[in-house]
Amino acid sequence: MGKHHLVLGRTEDFLTGRIIEDTHDERYRQMIARRLVNDKGFAKSDIEAGHRMQVKAGEKCGLLTAAFLVRMKGRIVILIHYGPGSLVTRHRSALAMGRLVAPYQVPLVVVTNGRQADVLDGVTGKILARGLDAIPSRAELERRWAGLDFAPVDEKRRQVEARIAFAYEIDDSCECDDTACRL
Repeated sequence: MGKHHLVLGRTEDFLTGRIIEDTHDERYRQMIARRLVNDKGFAKSDIEAGHRMQVKAGEKCGLLTAAFLVRMKGRIVILIHYGPGSLVTRHRSALAMGRLVAPYQVPLVVVTNGRQADVLDGVTGKILARGLDAIPSRAELERRWAGLDFAPVDEKRRQVEARIAFAYEIDDSCECDDTACRL
């Protein structure tokens, strides 16, 4: 299966130090990781890049990738979903991923194409802010901690969210997309 993105060589991953493929998408992901650490005050250890999650929709099964999970106090506080192109088309699937990645609803979901970002309330889906600068800092989240909603996600809701994520991210994916695959 061929990939549709241009490989520009190899680069060092900012968070792990591993050598990885250098692509246009990877350059955006690296920029976001640097912003989270250098501008937003998160430690590299607070951030997990490329988190793979299995989703099941009826008899169908697949893997999705969250670009970043940001943790504080042992909980995921931000899920960042990266993809080129339109942001609004990724809102619903990113919210679904935020309801599947943990037993609770991730309170903040960020959808970004590397140039723009929408910060969403994980519970309501409402756009809270726009722009890469609007991604909350660690200090801001510390101040807002008591107001963050980590509502549990029941099994029936998880099944619905899995179907939504599967439909948007796997059924609708390009066969050369390396962030989603059918199992």
